[in-house]
This record gives sequence, structure tokens and C-alpha cells, in this order.
Amino acid sequence: MRRNRQINVARALALAGAFNFLISAAKACLLPFLTLYLRHLGLSPTETGLVMGTKHFIALVWSPITGLLSKHYDKRRVLINSCLVASAVVSLVIPFIPPADVHKLDCNDHISVISPTQSSMDTRKTEAHLMTYSNLKITNPTFASVEMPNGSQEVYHLSLSSNGNQSLSIVTTIQAMKEKRSIVGLQNNSNKKSKLSDSTESSFDFISSLKVMDIQHQLFFLILIIISVFTATVAPLEWTADDGLYEYLDFADASDRYSSSKTWSLIGATFGVGGAGILVSQLSCLIAAETPRSVVHFVCFSVIALVTIPVASFLPFYLNRKRTRPNGLVKGLQLVRGSIRALLCAITILLVGMVISAVENFLLWEMQDNGSNELHMGLSLAFGLISQAAFPFCGVKISKFLSSGRLLTLSAAIVAVQSFYFSFLWGPWAVLPAQILNTLSFGGLWWAVQVQCDDIAILGTERSVTRVYNALCLDLGRTLGSIIGGLSVQKFGIAWMFRGAAVVLIIWCIILPLLQMKAPRQRRINYSRLLAADASEASESESEQERDWLDKAMQDDKCNYNNGRRMHH
Repeated sequence: MRRNRQINVARALALAGAFNFLISAAKACLLPFLTLYLRHLGLSPTETGLVMGTKHFIALVWSPITGLLSKHYDKRRVLINSCLVASAVVSLVIPFIPPADVHKLDCNDHISVISPTQSSMDTRKTEAHLMTYSNLKITNPTFASVEMPNGSQEVYHLSLSSNGNQSLSIVTTIQAMKEKRSIVGLQNNSNKKSKLSDSTESSFDFISSLKVMDIQHQLFFLILIIISVFTATVAPLEWTADDGLYEYLDFADASDRYSSSKTWSLIGATFGVGGAGILVSQLSCLIAAETPRSVVHFVCFSVIALVTIPVASFLPFYLNRKRTRPNGLVKGLQLVRGSIRALLCAITILLVGMVISAVENFLLWEMQDNGSNELHMGLSLAFGLISQAAFPFCGVKISKFLSSGRLLTLSAAIVAVQSFYFSFLWGPWAVLPAQILNTLSFGGLWWAVQVQCDDIAILGTERSVTRVYNALCLDLGRTLGSIIGGLSVQKFGIAWMFRGAAVVLIIWCIILPLLQMKAPRQRRINYSRLLAADASEASESESEQERDWLDKAMQDDKCNYNNGRRMHH
């Protein structure tokens, strides 16, 4: 078959755009709200950070491995379709995990519930908060749980009526809580020996240790396993599809149009997170018997993933083994390591990734504590994505006044300002002003990174260098940021974690310009000018050779004429 019948660039870009739109919409329906669902299940901030950090680490390692294997065996389409089906099935398994506290509600119209893993300091703060509102009369039955010294959980049912009849004072309930904790504290010492003996006997038997494990740890390990399997099915999708599309366009000499398909990812994420937030907010607290409305997030992901399968079945893939470049990431790492400015950019992306993960994991927690529901959350996140997508319209003007290094510093500083602002939220829509800054923070950041990639990349390594920043720097930063952020929230609270992350990033933004000034500048190689120079040099050499030949011929002719005259005379 002739080449012009095999290649259809417009059709390839349309299918790739539809695939990126659907995949981004499916992920946006679920992933931004995942930490909020983990909070409803009863996971502590530390456990939530570990789960999210494991998710990012699996994506960091598993995506390139599956991409190389599917390319080596030419099974890209099989891998994508299999991952879509598997992710749709696994996402429907997660809602069947029972929460640690059966009395947890999924709506925001209830008294704050204390998780079994919360510290005693947080418990005392909640007691003081309840005492502040001791004159409150609540019409709906409410549950409050308190952590006991022995690690158990006591649930108190507060059935408060508005007319004062059969009402129970919150202060009286708090006193009952304290008395209960004192009694359990006296019993704690007598139970330590029996628990120690039981744990010693069961330490040699793994199955027995699982049986005696408390509910909280069982929940944590179960969620960790299922989220890891879910991530393993989702991570290879975009990586593998991008590889196939780029090779297809490269074979058609249209690789310059590859970046146009990425715009649909932001558009799809905007529709996904906004649509899911609006849909879930319109439902009642429980959509069925003991089924919270947050389950809709998983259902939306599963439906969109299954709808994506027909589009993925027609994605254009071309495997050109002659142009296969193994160890592309290794070459990209070598190029980044060989430039001081590239290393500074990599460190900046690593720190920004840590702050971004901390904000993404616990921003919805902070919004929920300030009265936000899924409607406020979804529309706020969608507005941030729209602001990020608007950078190409103003990026050309900004790039005329700021170099890539200065814009990188400015963007990182704005991320720090956003994180600091999030620690002072006061209402459901208070997050919106900071989301406008996404135009310069995220949009400007990736523009500066792309300029840095173009500066150090050589022919054929552009995507490898870009993936070093996207995968190794950003995903590695998200892994570390999730773990450190969870530990910080557990110890200091969400607000102080946001402020600490902002301070660290601001300090780096002060040091970064000084390091950039001392770093040597690398002149970009313009291959078009180089080729033009080679052509001009070649033409000059050819003209010189022609002139030399003409001069030599004229001299020979002159010599022959003179010799002829001498012979004639």
C-alpha cells in the first residue's frame, strides 16, 4: 500500500484529541476527590499521604516500563484496551470497602467527627469547639466519636431537639467523655500485658496477625492495595498513547503538530471535575441504603473509561523499529545533568511538585472544613484549569518582558503564594481568587520548562528531556510531597502545612536567581542557520573553484598563444 494512503494526519489528531479528552475527563471525575473519600472512610492524614505517595510512585515507575514492553512486543492497542477495562472494574470495587466508622456521614451538615486515629490534641480542640456552641439545639440526630487511650473508639449519640424537650447538653456529653476516658485509662495498664502476650504469639503467624489487626490498619492496607492496583491500570494509558501517536506523526513528517493534541487534556479535565462536582452536589446524602453519594465519582470514571474503548480501538499507531531509540530517558538525564541551568530547573520542578501534591491532597479537606461541598470544589478546580489553559493567549506578551529563567522563578513564587493563601480560607468560594493565578503559576511554569528543554535538547531527544521533567521531577516531587504533607498535617494541621510549604518554596525562589546569575549561559544552536551557513560556504567554495579553473584556463590559453607566435616568427 502506498504511503499517502496509510497516513491521515487530520484523522490521527482528531482521534488522539478525543482520547485525551475522555481519559482526562474520567480521571478528573475521580482523582481530585479521592483524598476526600479517603477522609470519609476514616483514614488519617498520614495514611492518606502514604496512599497518595504510593500512587504517584507507581505511576513514576510503571508507566515507562509498560511503555517499553508494549513497544517491544507491538501490543500498544492491547495494553490500552486492557487497562481501560481493568481500571473500570477496579474503580467499582473501591466503594465496597467499609469505612472505619460506620456512623460517618458523607454530607457537610453535621458536627465534625473525630477519626479513630486523630491525636489527643485534636480531640481537646474539638471538645473546646463543642463547648463554644453548647447552647446549640440540633434537630437531626448526630454522632460524635472520641478516641480512647487504649486506641478504641466510643460513639455518642446526641439527639438534640429544637424545642428543648429531651435535649442533651453538649457540655454534659463532654464531661461524660472525659469520665469515660479516665476509666479506660485505669484499665489500660491491666490490658497491656495481655495485649503484649497476644502480639508476641501472633508475630510468627502472618494470618493470625491479620486477624488481630485493628480495623484502622486493616482499612489502610486494604485501600493501599486496591489504589495500587487501580494506579497500575491507569498509569500506562497516556504514556503509551503518546508514544504511538508521536511515532505515527513522525513517520508522516508531522511531529510538529503533536503538541496540539495536549490542549484537549485540559479541556477534558475541566469538564470532568466540574461536571462531577455539579452532579454529586445535586444528589441526596445517601443515594441508597448505606450508599453515600460520593460513590458516583467512581461510577462516572468507570462509565467514561468504557466509553473510551471504541476511540482507543481506532487510535493510529505506527511502530518504526529503524528509528527506535532505547534508553531515551537515560539520554535525557545526561543532558539535564550536563547543564547547570537545567539542573536548577529540575530542582525547582521537584519542589513545586512537592507543594502541588500537598495542596491537591488536602485542599478539599480545608474547603470542606470551611463549608464547601462538591459543587464549590468541582467548580473551583475547573476554574483553575481554565485559567491554566489561558496562558498561551497571553504567554507571548509575557515572554517578551521575562526570560525563561525569570518566569520560572516567578511561577514558583506564585505557587508558594497560592499555598499560603489556601491556609486562610474563610468560606465556600474563598478559594476562587487564588485559582486565577494558575495562568502564571502552572501555565508559566510549563512554558519555562519547555524553553529549557529546547535549549539543552539535541536532535531526536526533545521528548526525552521533557519526560525527565514531567515524570522524574514532577512525579518524584509528588511522591515526596504526599508523604511529607501527610505527616505535617497529622502533627501541625492543614493550615500550617500549607504555610510551611509556601515558606520553603519562597526561600528557594530567593536563592534561585542568584544561582542562575552564576550559571554559565549556553547558546542555542539554530540548525536552520547552521544549514544555511553550510550551504553558503559550499557555494563560496564552488565559485572559488570555478574562478580558479577559469583563471588557469585563460593563463594556459595565453601561454599557448604566445608560444604559437614565437614559432611563427
